[in-house]
Amino acid sequence: MTKVPRIPQAEWQVMKVLWFKSPRSAQEIIEALRDGNTLWHPKTIKTLLNRLVKRRALAFEKDGRAYRYKPVVNELECVNAACKRFAERFFGGSIKVMLRHIIQQQKLAAFGDSTTGKTAMEGRSPDSGL
Repeated sequence: MTKVPRIPQAEWQVMKVLWFKSPRSAQEIIEALRDGNTLWHPKTIKTLLNRLVKRRALAFEKDGRAYRYKPVVNELECVNAACKRFAERFFGGSIKVMLRHIIQQQKLAAFGDSTTGKTAMEGRSPDSGL
């Protein structure tokens, strides 16, 4: 199994564009990120692409004058690795303890927000599906 690189939050947004559809040119990635309301300068996005290539999260191929980028690692592998690192950092490596904590917080949220006095269900819009 390939070692999954650590992907910071900004670079994660670039990866999501490529997991959705790849390969893509830098210009296509820039346009997709702009459609997603990021306000990054194109040079910033190209820097993020270069970092991802150096981390071995992306590969590229030359297509005329453009480079076309594609993920080397899949999204599920990256999500699993990020969850594992999170559990190691905050819960001593125990996924069980992490899940228990998340479930307890969700139960507390269902009983109400102490600042508004509303339950989590009262705060939802009718069309939220819950």
